[in-house]
Amino acid sequence: MLSTETGTLFLHPDRNLALELVRATEAAAIRAVPFIGKGDKLGADGAAVDAMRKFLGTVDFEGTVVIGEGEKDHAPMLFNGERVGTGRGPACDIAVDPIDGTSLTAAGRQNALSMIAVADRGTMLDASTVFYMNKIVTGAEGHGVIDIRKPIGENIRAFAKAKGKPVDEIVVAVLDRPRHAQLIEDIRATGAGTRLMLDGDVAGGINAALYGTRIDICAGIGGSPEGVATACAIKALGGVIQTVLHPKDDDERGRGQDAGLLFDHVYDADTLVRSDNTFFVATGVTDGGLVQGVKRLGPIIRTESIVLRSHSGTIRRVTADHLAEKWLGE
Repeated sequence: MLSTETGTLFLHPDRNLALELVRATEAAAIRAVPFIGKGDKLGADGAAVDAMRKFLGTVDFEGTVVIGEGEKDHAPMLFNGERVGTGRGPACDIAVDPIDGTSLTAAGRQNALSMIAVADRGTMLDASTVFYMNKIVTGAEGHGVIDIRKPIGENIRAFAKAKGKPVDEIVVAVLDRPRHAQLIEDIRATGAGTRLMLDGDVAGGINAALYGTRIDICAGIGGSPEGVATACAIKALGGVIQTVLHPKDDDERGRGQDAGLLFDHVYDADTLVRSDNTFFVATGVTDGGLVQGVKRLGPIIRTESIVLRSHSGTIRRVTADHLAEKWLGE
């Protein structure tokens, strides 16, 4: 028998905006294909940005880019504050990354993807003044167990117990950066293993929260924009994300304080994104643990995407075949 909530969703289905947004991530991923392994990360990013921007312009919503192609990318499009969509439909905050992993794409390495996260207007934390945050992400077993303020060893042991796994079977995803040398040492000291990522901690966080993956925890310092985007996905997965802002110097801390950000404060999923109706979509550019990359199969281009929505708690895998001649000018 259907529960009341499930019955309501079944009898009164509403619009899933993510199923329209996935066309924009597919377009960005496909346009990046000619640049894979060619060493031109700016060219790849430019092509993906242009494609995503054009397709977002067809979506019936009033989107404001809260997290976009920032100053670091010298972006003429999809910049913070830009309005996207037709202007008809719901008013939304939107976080975009046409290629999360431009260096991975340029080098032909795995785990590059194109992503969009959306939430109700005015609900995404604007952490643009502080570029980094410390994060920890787990699946649902981490509720009431994980505490980012505690040493990583304590969190690993507590989470392993909650998940019913031996500590030596726990795998922690960490960005492979010099700043994480001590974190990696502390993880391995517990007996747990690491999965070192060259880039792309959004995918790492989502894989930690997804059921049935090999990653149990994602931890370490990464981009604040990526943390907010990850929170949109985590709310759909029922997982746990905790973050603490990590300013690089006193000037950045001052700018953050002026913007109303809190330091030495734990931001969780509900304070990173104050909405219960979030969407997250991602399409693989190169193969990865979250989604497969774009594949050329004769006259066909095949894409794989993941589509998440918190309101319905739905996870969809979308595989699409596209005629290459329509996309690559053949």
